[in-house]
Amino acid sequence: MMTRLPVVLLLASCALCAADREFERIARAVESHYGVTRTHIPLMGVANLFVKVARPAGTSGFKLALFENLNAARGYGDMSDLEQLFDELSAGGLKPLVRVHSRHGGESTYICTGEVGKSTKMLIATFERNEATVVEVQVNIDTLMSTLAAPELASKTFGIQHQDRDRW
Repeated sequence: MMTRLPVVLLLASCALCAADREFERIARAVESHYGVTRTHIPLMGVANLFVKVARPAGTSGFKLALFENLNAARGYGDMSDLEQLFDELSAGGLKPLVRVHSRHGGESTYICTGEVGKSTKMLIATFERNEATVVEVQVNIDTLMSTLAAPELASKTFGIQHQDRDRW
């Protein structure tokens, strides 16, 4: 019994490290592919701790990477280059769910999801003219499905107060 506990803890920690690898792999791929580094966001750890404790709208954690000054990067803005990058990255544990490209603005959005259980990871990557944002969120699947089933009620789920638009 005493030898089983350390083995179980070791296996659990390895599983957690493997789950965190997907976000880091994508962020590092953007860094190396375009030759940029992430923008440091002060107090991001405090915000993540708040989300882990408060669990707003079924969210139990998030990671965020911002990349700026991408217009100077070689190959940035080429949709086929971006598609190839995400095709290579989707070979991991995250599966592509949505890919949207704007021909007019040159913006692209990718949404990937992990294995579905009681909760799942969603990764959202947006590439705009001069910057990119990669966000990974751990969400409760029941809350996510109820939000998708009734998007008009999403404001109640996320605690957003709408103003009366007919007052004008």
